[in-house]
Amino acid sequence: MRLNDRLPNRRTALKWLHWIMVPLFVWFLLVQPKDVTPFGPTAFQIHSILALIFVSLSLAWFADLMRRGLASKPGPKLKGKLRPLHRWLHLTLIWGLFFVALTGFLLGLTSAVLLKAGGFLPIAPPMGWRHANEIVGQIHIIEFYALGVVAGGHAVFHIWRHYRLKDNALRIMVPKRLHKYL
Repeated sequence: MRLNDRLPNRRTALKWLHWIMVPLFVWFLLVQPKDVTPFGPTAFQIHSILALIFVSLSLAWFADLMRRGLASKPGPKLKGKLRPLHRWLHLTLIWGLFFVALTGFLLGLTSAVLLKAGGFLPIAPPMGWRHANEIVGQIHIIEFYALGVVAGGHAVFHIWRHYRLKDNALRIMVPKRLHKYL
């Protein structure tokens, strides 16, 4: 038996990746490190581990995009200007996640202290560039919240497609157990 015979197909793997990323994305939109530090080092450690998982999954998704391209297609009911919007929404999300990970690395690089993802994995050698660190920090925050707006638009777009165009856009991405509710 080959390894590929035991792995889920690409669409199934991306479906799982998508639904693991959603609650993590929402978590990081709502909770910042300063929000968890009052609860002690264990809470900060958990937050940091979640960030490492989030970044690892983001980079895996980006690597899949670079290797095989987008897995989704706009569907036959999507017409006119909405067809390219479908592609650009997905590309913006995946590239945006990559750039969030990149600026996270740059935060570690420009920091005055060694930052460790998950509390154990060094992000980058600290260079102590305080001014650059402040700029990268602002970019990191702005791009993440802008990506949150894109993700919200992405969700609204697919909900609209599912109910207005009746093209089953949500059934494509939700587990089969939930199809009866759509």
